[in-house]
Amino acid sequence: MVRNLIAILRGLEPDEAVAITEALIAAGITKIEVPLNSPRPFDSIARMIDACGDRAEIGAGTVLEVAQVERLAGMGARLVVSPNCDADVIRATVAAGMQSWPGVFTPTECFAALKAGATGLKLFPASLMDPGGVSAVKAVLPPSAPLYAVGGVAPDNFADWHAAGVSGFGLGSFLFKPGVSPDHVARSAEASVASYDALGGARAAG
Repeated sequence: MVRNLIAILRGLEPDEAVAITEALIAAGITKIEVPLNSPRPFDSIARMIDACGDRAEIGAGTVLEVAQVERLAGMGARLVVSPNCDADVIRATVAAGMQSWPGVFTPTECFAALKAGATGLKLFPASLMDPGGVSAVKAVLPPSAPLYAVGGVAPDNFADWHAAGVSGFGLGSFLFKPGVSPDHVARSAEASVASYDALGGARAAG
């Protein structure tokens, strides 16, 4: 099943990358990013792609520069997530055949991201906008534009965000913090998948 859930593994160490990735995939989360302000992030991403790239969409977060996009493309990464809306980064990502998920907060940023070719929109930090605000923004966006909430979202509030028009979620500290075990990640991922599936959003791959 394909789910609109992105695991954000900030602080991941290369030596634990594959085990954590395997735990996420087994639980049903197959979109996974390592923020570039993590320790040796490109090493982690390379190991994850080598071990799991045929079963998951693996990439990077906190991508701020075109040079980083180019390096990720050369590694075989499949998604690029940013905290901001940078048209050059978006265009480079799309040109390289990867998914582009820029961070947005205002309608101006949303439309700028879509104009540059973004795959979807990362509402960040979602914790600063309540679902009512999301409904207002969503009302002016193209209905087909995916909107993921990131920052302050967890399985117990998925339904509220979904009712406001959010189609997916990025999960950071709820899933992973430095020092947690693969078993902990697996349990958190399973709870996230169960809550997401209850919304009726999962679909068969292909």
